[in-house]
Amino acid sequence: MLFEAASDGLEYSKDILFEGIQDILFDTDVAFANYESVVAEDDVVKKSIVDGQSFIMCCSSPQYTALTEHRGRRFDVLNIANNHSLDLGVESLSATQDLFLRDGIMDIGAPRSAQEYGKGKVFVRNGIKLGFVSATFSLNGKPLPTGQEFRVHTSKLMSRYVPTDLELLRAQIADCKMRGCDFIVASIHWGVEFEFFPRLRQIEAAHALVEEGVDLILGAHPHVIQPVEYYRTKRDPNRIAVIAYSLGTLTWGWYTAPHLILSLIMHLKLAKGHVGGEPRTYIESAKPNPVYRNISEEANGRFMRIQKLCDQDEKGAAACAIVKMKQYATLVLGDGWAY
Repeated sequence: MLFEAASDGLEYSKDILFEGIQDILFDTDVAFANYESVVAEDDVVKKSIVDGQSFIMCCSSPQYTALTEHRGRRFDVLNIANNHSLDLGVESLSATQDLFLRDGIMDIGAPRSAQEYGKGKVFVRNGIKLGFVSATFSLNGKPLPTGQEFRVHTSKLMSRYVPTDLELLRAQIADCKMRGCDFIVASIHWGVEFEFFPRLRQIEAAHALVEEGVDLILGAHPHVIQPVEYYRTKRDPNRIAVIAYSLGTLTWGWYTAPHLILSLIMHLKLAKGHVGGEPRTYIESAKPNPVYRNISEEANGRFMRIQKLCDQDEKGAAACAIVKMKQYATLVLGDGWAY
């Protein structure tokens, strides 16, 4: 899943934002998301914004809490390598990482030292060692400060003029293998905004990364959902990797357009054991769950709730939007998503 642009007033949805999806998000062993918004208060934001500046992503401390915590349960891992990582400078990126550290959240994608650059991150739960690798195709043209070029994992992943550069991701994959990871997750910020299907270069890159050792790819940036591919690897014919090219954008503003409020949450179950005497960790099951932002105007304010699309019927005031979102979900995922 992906967070972007904590909208004004989102803090009032704390502890109700995720109540409709708690079972597939927080009643799990590991909760992961792409966090596409640095945390900063008004004085920092106002000093950073200049006339004519393009849209930036930031949120306040209360909004950060609403986005990352639900009734005492927090996300375990958050990716912060994306095109908005430097919207308010390296200082705000570091301050956001400090909040993650305070709250026991592991961040990926933004090394804090040169020694961490090109290295994966490892998270262990229930005896399974998960390796996380990450990269973003862009920093919106903002240069990394001299001497801090290591601060965000950035690669040329979407250029039409030069070959896709996978070397930084390959280095992280190799690091995860060297550290004995059972299962490798890649969080990749790429794709073309508002397109429902990935470009050929992304598909080729995803397959190459899977053959390199990645078991799950979680993509972000297009703001709409894209297909989930189940890819049987050549490196291990018993292994099926999952490639979610774009999960959409879970909390992106108070918009109501059906294709912009629709997102995906991938719910996976892993199985660890031995095959032919060798240790293996495979995906036992994987289900893409289409969810959407339900915006409600109530007597005491405006609220956002993330709800499962499969639980909604085509009745009432929102019937047209529900029908349209189900059509989008079927277009992208096929007919099986509702079962």
